[in-house]
Amino acid sequence: MSSDKTATVEKQDSGGPVPRHVAIIMDGNGRWAEERHRPRLFGHRAGVDSVREIVECARTLGIDFLTLYAFSTENWNRPEGEVSGLMGLLKNYLQAELTTMLRNGVRLQCIGLLQSLPDDVLDILQRTIEETRACTGMTLNLALNYGGRSELLSAMKEIARQCQEGSLDWQSLTESTINDHLFTAGQPDPDFLIRTGGENRLSNFLLWQVSYAELYFTETKWPDFRKEQFLKAIESFSRRQRRFGKTGAQIATG
Repeated sequence: MSSDKTATVEKQDSGGPVPRHVAIIMDGNGRWAEERHRPRLFGHRAGVDSVREIVECARTLGIDFLTLYAFSTENWNRPEGEVSGLMGLLKNYLQAELTTMLRNGVRLQCIGLLQSLPDDVLDILQRTIEETRACTGMTLNLALNYGGRSELLSAMKEIARQCQEGSLDWQSLTESTINDHLFTAGQPDPDFLIRTGGENRLSNFLLWQVSYAELYFTETKWPDFRKEQFLKAIESFSRRQRRFGKTGAQIATG
């Protein structure tokens, strides 16, 4: 689904316009741990607490979609111990948070090449997705084994296959056709992209979907990014004027 130019709406107690869909690149866990002379997995464990706090805060603000970049296609290149530790943390998080998700109406969805995940991780993911399917309070997307280029390649292959079979006409292809074949099909594009940890790049994350997203980069590493920092970021978003190619005067006059 393409970005809705009216996707930001006033939510109670928000202090201003709140993005309908927030995407976050959760960066800095390993460096946070290294600064404290601890193993990198120590930082990832601390980062799980940030996930809990930000999910709760986003739900309270009335944000409809929250997408967290949890594990990229490139992250398999990390040391084997770190990768297995991350998978264990993911399993523990899902097992511990299911009751809270159900109580708060949080629906879990996952985007990425999920079949490449370990069987035990994939099993608990699928069970959590199914158990929260009826929740309507907020959608939490976990991007797992995700890469923006691999997502686009997968979409292009499927579109080409359907054109070859005759179920799609290449002359009638539109941006909506591509949207409908992405992992995020049926969801609005992110209005706001946050990256923690001091890096100023997208790192192959939602390359198509963030075309018109507002960007926010912070030096704060993910384990230290909590409610206070999240509200500061949302406040920054609320002060921005989203023009979508129009002039500021056009937006001001409606």
